[in-house]
Amino acid sequence: MSGGPVGVVFRREFAAYVRSPMGYVVATVVLLLDGLLFYAQALGPAAGERLSGMVLAGFFFNASGLTAVAAVALSVRLVAEERQTGTQLLLDTSPVHDWQIVLGKFLSSLAFLTAITVATIYMPLLILVNGKVSLGHIAVGYAGLTLLGASVLAVGLFASALTRHQLVAAALGSAITGTLFLFWPVASITSPPLSGFFAALALHGRHFAGFQAGLLHLRDMFYYVGLTCFFLYAATKVMEAKRWE
Repeated sequence: MSGGPVGVVFRREFAAYVRSPMGYVVATVVLLLDGLLFYAQALGPAAGERLSGMVLAGFFFNASGLTAVAAVALSVRLVAEERQTGTQLLLDTSPVHDWQIVLGKFLSSLAFLTAITVATIYMPLLILVNGKVSLGHIAVGYAGLTLLGASVLAVGLFASALTRHQLVAAALGSAITGTLFLFWPVASITSPPLSGFFAALALHGRHFAGFQAGLLHLRDMFYYVGLTCFFLYAATKVMEAKRWE
């Protein structure tokens, strides 16, 4: 990361994650639950009935939900905390553009979330001890977790930009993320063309299923990248509007 404004914001925010108990609490909870769920699938009583590919797909399915929860928890403090502590004024009066602040904060949270995600890599690799899975499947699955996490981080950052209260930001971020998740089951109970519309907007379901199975589709990549860019743009516009309040 360069020494420009984005790099300065990135280093400041990443250091805040490293110094704060919140970052370690999120990392500990995610790693613990991922480990317990993986143990239940790979080493539990019914493990012998599952193929290695099924165990790996199940791991990515469970990890995707935990990644989304972690992303909300890590992102809602990014702007709301600045307003709560009064440090937002320093940013507003500094020669830094709002998009640079948003991008630096987003990249710092993405780097921290990616570090947590990568720390789980030993779990899929354990399958190789007694089973056989494709390294490509593992790589595609982790790419999907990263893209999903980036999308939810952008949603949480947008929610954080809307309010100065972290609990309100958490509620808003959770509501938006939950709604995007619910589009998939809604698609299954509606008729065309609404079913196709809801399925296309769903954060999980159709768009994560390919990554979960080790299949890389450009359609799904474009969806997550597009969703991330949309909410980062929205967060930037909210910060620009609030700068002049």
